[in-house]
Amino acid sequence: MRTEQQMFDLILGVARQDERIRAVYMNGSRTNPHAPKDIFQDYDMVYVVTETASFLQDREWIRIFGDLIMIQEPNKLDQGIGRKANFDRSYVYLMLFRDGNRIDLSIETIESMMTGYVSNNLTIPLLDKDQCLPPIPPPTDIDYHVKKTNGTAF
Repeated sequence: MRTEQQMFDLILGVARQDERIRAVYMNGSRTNPHAPKDIFQDYDMVYVVTETASFLQDREWIRIFGDLIMIQEPNKLDQGIGRKANFDRSYVYLMLFRDGNRIDLSIETIESMMTGYVSNNLTIPLLDKDQCLPPIPPPTDIDYHVKKTNGTAF
């Protein structure tokens, strides 16, 4: 299994070399300072891109991340069952690699990023070529804490 450092080097290296990718941020359990690290954690990564079409036309580009044994494309599945999907704004690849690493990689335009980036409290900016990522507070898992109810029934 590739190490965490190898995975970050790969994910950020791809972003640095590709002019279409303008920023990278991460969310999920790896950003949670209170979540224990384990071998089952995936890499929840977002590439902020100039456009999505070229990434969708050339499906081979994702092979740069490793030897895939499985890939899911939930946006394509949603579209297949009649749900609205705007591939011009964002698209998600859920990838499992032969070495056991998993990357959930979203590609999204800057316009799409402005919604999700600021609303997820478990987000960390990793790369920003154009200073397009707005300032955000440090990650917190406060939204995931169980809250005591007032005792009334639902």
